[in-house]
Amino acid sequence: MNVRIGTLLAIFGGLVVLASLSAFSVDQRQRAIVFQLGEIKDVIEEPGLHFKWPLIQNVRYFDTRILTWDDPEAQRFITAENKPVLVDAFVKWRIVDVTKYYVSVAGDEIAAARRINQTVNGLLREEFGKRTVHDVVSGERDEIMNTVREKVDLDVRSLGIHVVDVRLKRVDLPQEVSADVYRRMESERKRVAAELRSNGAAEAEKIRADADKQREVIIAQAYRDAQRIQGEGDARAAAIYARAFNENPEFYSFYRSLEAYRAGFKNKSDVLVLDPNSEFFKYFKSLGKGGR
Repeated sequence: MNVRIGTLLAIFGGLVVLASLSAFSVDQRQRAIVFQLGEIKDVIEEPGLHFKWPLIQNVRYFDTRILTWDDPEAQRFITAENKPVLVDAFVKWRIVDVTKYYVSVAGDEIAAARRINQTVNGLLREEFGKRTVHDVVSGERDEIMNTVREKVDLDVRSLGIHVVDVRLKRVDLPQEVSADVYRRMESERKRVAAELRSNGAAEAEKIRADADKQREVIIAQAYRDAQRIQGEGDARAAAIYARAFNENPEFYSFYRSLEAYRAGFKNKSDVLVLDPNSEFFKYFKSLGKGGR
C-alpha cells in the first residue's frame, strides 16, 4: 500500500515537473521565439499561457517596448564651413519583427543599438557636412532630425527594427572654436548696433529739422495773423476816433488832452518844462476860469 502511494506521488510529482517545464507565459510587452534543438520552431506574438515540449524546446523572450540608445560620448562632425561641432544625440527604437531581429543580430540588444548608432552617426555626418554652423544649431535642426530618422529607419528595417525618433540633445562648438565664433558674433553685433545708432541719429536729425521747419512756419503764420489782426484793430480804432471827432470835436480834443495829462503826470518824479501859455495847458486855463 505504501509502495503504491509512493509510486502515485512520484508520478504526480513527475507530471507537475513536466507541466512546469512545458508551460510558459508571454507578457503583453514581449514577443517570444520557441527554439527546437537550436532552430526557430515558432514565434509567439499573443500574450498569455503557452506550452512547449520540455527538454527539446526552449523559449527566448524579446522586449517590444520602445528602447533608447544614448551615446555616452558626443560625436565630432564637420560643417560645410569646415568648422567642427560636438553633437550629442539619442535614438528611440523598438523591435517589430523578432525573427529578423534574431537572425540579423542574434537577438543582442547592444549589437542592434551599435548598428543603429553607426548608421545614425554616418547620416548625421553627411547632413552636417551640407550645412553651416548656424543651420545645425538652430535654423535646420528639426529638418536634420527628421531626415536622419527616415533614412535610418529604412536602413534598419531589414533587422526587424523600427526607429521611432532621432533627437539632437546638444550641438556645441569645441573649445578652440568657441572663442573665435564669439569674437565674430561680438563684432557682428557691434556693427549692427553702430548701424542702428547711425540710422537713429539720421532719423533724429531729420525729425528735428522737420520740427524746426514747422516751428518757423507756425511762428511766421502767427506773426502774420497778429499783424493782420493788429492792423484791423488799429483801423477800427482810427475809424472810431474819427467818428467821435466828427460828432463832437471839442469833447474829443478834451478826451485826448486828459490822456496826455495822465501819461505826462504818471510818476511824481516827472518834470515838465513848458511855457505856461503852451497849448498843453489849454484845459487847465479853462478849468481855472470856470472855477472863478
